[in-house]
Amino acid sequence: MVGLLLPAVQKVREAAAQMACSNNLKQLALPCRNYHDVNNSLPRNGSELNLLDSHNRGPQGQGTGCCGIGAPRWSWLARLLPYLEQDHLYQLGGIPTNRLNQNANSLAVIGTDLKAFTCPSDDSPRLRTDAADIGSAATVGVTSYKGVSGANWGADFYGVTADVSFSTPYRNPVSGTARQQNGLEWGDGIFWRADIRSGKMPFASISDGLSNTFMIGEDLSAFIQWNAWAYPNGAVGTCAIPPYTGDTIGDPNLGIAGKGNWPTRYSFRSRHAGGLQFAMGDGSVRFVSDSIALQTYRALATRAGGEVISNQ
Repeated sequence: MVGLLLPAVQKVREAAAQMACSNNLKQLALPCRNYHDVNNSLPRNGSELNLLDSHNRGPQGQGTGCCGIGAPRWSWLARLLPYLEQDHLYQLGGIPTNRLNQNANSLAVIGTDLKAFTCPSDDSPRLRTDAADIGSAATVGVTSYKGVSGANWGADFYGVTADVSFSTPYRNPVSGTARQQNGLEWGDGIFWRADIRSGKMPFASISDGLSNTFMIGEDLSAFIQWNAWAYPNGAVGTCAIPPYTGDTIGDPNLGIAGKGNWPTRYSFRSRHAGGLQFAMGDGSVRFVSDSIALQTYRALATRAGGEVISNQ
């Protein structure tokens, strides 16, 4: 009898968890709209200092977006805190002007585990202490939800050094220039790690249509070291990489072990059976099959690609 009941109970529990996860995504999408109403822009990622450079370069070694917590590089999730009834954390961290490691208060903020950023089905540890993506040892809270940076992929760097290609089987567009492939610094979606450099992101700039464009998706920090919610490099992912890569889809070995293999892990995953969920630009939530065609998946991630999307 127990053997018959257990699968049924597990299905009910997962259905409830998936519904709760969908509600979490809606509760992130709605504050994004509220933020937009006030600021005429969706929240941005990165530092307002040294907008002409990246990767700790520039006069103060604080290039936007990447890398480390020794600058005021705050994620879109961190900037959204007052709209999530978390204004006390926003004020405590001195967001967005303080460095992430400014003092004990800001370190306490980046080390906070927030229910709003946690899918009930995500069994990954909610805190970690290492230097994987933040540049120094610190306790960081992780996120199950990341902004969608688009579908272009295959290059990095901006500023003093020209855009530099890296090795990945998911290069997109294949025949594009390094600048066109630079989804880390010039994403073709809604959020990317240094999008503050490009100025505001009003809804009007999402010309593919809000209901046709991924805005926020699910990920599992158990499969990617870049997962700190307060930090831009941990709060976004690309749909150039197929969903579930490194989990149910094998991860091509490019010489970087496991979770640190960012050229193939900087993406989206979930524990839901058969697929994962995305909040669209209009605030609706869509369940996306894990077997979705990669071309369709990528097209849904771009804000202004003008693609024709099949009805899958």
